[in-house]
Amino acid sequence: MAAAEQRGFADQLNIDTPEQVELEFAIAGLGSRFVAVLIDHLIQGGVYFLIGILAAVLFSAVANRVNLLGKWIFAVLIALYFLLIWGYYTLFEALWRGQTPGKHIMKLRVIKDSGRQITFFEALSRNLLRIVDYLPAFYLTGVITMLCTKRHQRLGDLAAGTIVVHERSDEQPLLIERGTSIMPAQHAPGFDPLISAAAAQEASGLPADAVARLGADDLLLIESFFARALDLSPTTRADIAVRIATQMATKMNIAVPPGNPERFLEALAYAMRSAGRSRR
Repeated sequence: MAAAEQRGFADQLNIDTPEQVELEFAIAGLGSRFVAVLIDHLIQGGVYFLIGILAAVLFSAVANRVNLLGKWIFAVLIALYFLLIWGYYTLFEALWRGQTPGKHIMKLRVIKDSGRQITFFEALSRNLLRIVDYLPAFYLTGVITMLCTKRHQRLGDLAAGTIVVHERSDEQPLLIERGTSIMPAQHAPGFDPLISAAAAQEASGLPADAVARLGADDLLLIESFFARALDLSPTTRADIAVRIATQMATKMNIAVPPGNPERFLEALAYAMRSAGRSRR
């Protein structure tokens, strides 16, 4: 993949994909990110308040009992505060495709500088440095870093190789990426099971010897396309689907089936995975 670079105006990021298509992202600025962080801090503050009430109730309940029990309760509460401070951003961004509640409301998302979704380790890396970005107070270090970098990256972003962008509202892909692997979208909320059934039925009609001509790199290309489909405009997405479908059909020495080329690609992925499982 070609290195990501910035062109045009300051808040535009262009990334060249392996499919030779340029993806465009609107980079989130200081204002929208500040509001998102403020919302997340308000949510955290509400949880802090509830934990404080719970702590008061528990300590009053054990005030006249064994002192060791009170120490254990105090240790658990400290652990809860620690998890809330360090785990809130990491877990949300890792499990919610680069979003926290604040980012979701502001329609922001954290992505890799290559355009891919971030993994758990990248979410952890960018958020471990959040305390440094906060110093000496009110994210002053982070703000200065964002103002000094072309892609508005704080120290955590620079360390993890991530960028915060405005989320696009294009169609949902048939396959999505979860962590370090790509999984079928039937595991995602709102997926229509009829799509998967249609792909499975179409896969059964593909010649096994033709499918066998495709390799792991071809499967990776198909899955990479679906993983990026969310960030493509409908026109660009359709163009890439036709291009990849034609490439796969040429390798298989067959004609591209009529209809939606994405369904053909999904059927190919289904057939290749099934063939892989049968060989195990």
